[in-house]
Amino acid sequence: MQIPQHDSDDVAAEAEVIEQPLRLDMKGLLEYQCNRFPYLLVDVATEIFPGRSAKGFKNLTANDWFFDCHWPGDPNMPGMLQVEALVQLSALTVLTLPGNKGKVVYIASANNLKFARRVLPGDCYEMECELTSWSRGVGRCKAKATVNGEFTCSAEFNFVMPDILEQYRVGRPRGEAHADV
Repeated sequence: MQIPQHDSDDVAAEAEVIEQPLRLDMKGLLEYQCNRFPYLLVDVATEIFPGRSAKGFKNLTANDWFFDCHWPGDPNMPGMLQVEALVQLSALTVLTLPGNKGKVVYIASANNLKFARRVLPGDCYEMECELTSWSRGVGRCKAKATVNGEFTCSAEFNFVMPDILEQYRVGRPRGEAHADV
């Protein structure tokens, strides 16, 4: 696995390498990231190495909100929600770095999306991701998902953490607070 690049100002993140993975149940997930039910698409993060990688899953039930409308009589998890679940898990690789707990992370782009099978009620959607780059609030990830060991989907994407990104905005004097519009 390639170690992601860190900005030289991010000394705290480089200094704290966690050898033992973190595990986050629902309570832990709610502490680290901002998505909430029904849009939180990770049930448990089984293994997080901050700044490097994560694994987790979502148990799908017939009660999940999207099955009623996608599609009546033939319910399956929409492809973009499959990707969103991968993004939410991947965001935990940076949200678990020192000083990032509870911050907002937005997807900026997605590439090389591949879908191989439908994801159905009753499936356990297992995900794994790798953070390939992290610098100045911009991250790059690769992620994939399986159901019962069978490849389901994969994606490469970039995400941003506005709180960090804003610190490096050109033309803003250092230390100036961000004004909400």
